Amino acid sequence: MTFEQIKRNYDRKLWNKQMVAKAVEKGVITAAQYKEITGEDLSN
Repeated sequence: MTFEQIKRNYDRKLWNKQMVAKAVEKGVITAAQYKEITGEDLSN
């Protein structure tokens, strides 16, 4: 899964913020990319 795919899924409401955060946790995207997708900082 790529950043573009994750962003597309989030924009289409197929993914929620928790799912995007899991992608950060797994190293698929960065925390900065999380913010770019969701508009919010990743807070853990």
